[in-house]
Amino acid sequence: SLGEQRAYFYKSGKLVGISQLSTGREGKNTPLGKYHVVSKDPNHASSIYGDYVDAADNVVMPNVELGKDPKPPGSHFKGAPMPYYMQIAPGFGLHAGYLPGYPASHGCIRMPEFMAENFYKSVSVGTPVVITE
Repeated sequence: SLGEQRAYFYKSGKLVGISQLSTGREGKNTPLGKYHVVSKDPNHASSIYGDYVDAADNVVMPNVELGKDPKPPGSHFKGAPMPYYMQIAPGFGLHAGYLPGYPASHGCIRMPEFMAENFYKSVSVGTPVVITE
């Protein structure tokens, strides 16, 4: 539920868990609809959002968007970590991440790490995901 910023987890039609979320912010809204988990990656990193870092992995420029923010000399892109990533459509999915208490992501559905880990372990490719207002 985007309006509630909560996820409801069901197993065999029975509610088994509720989690706080942070979904897409204005302009990067999480799309409503019916989806399915199409892939899973426990150690996923964003291919678009992250930091420019130096050879020693020190952050040179934080919170960049690859292709939009110019790369400082001597740096390289390091994608933002998205632990327990469950892709539900091209470019977005569910994963562990920062929860400020309001929609703040680039479209993904973030949840607390322990919930993302439990959900990740419980779902398989094909598990339905419904995103409502």
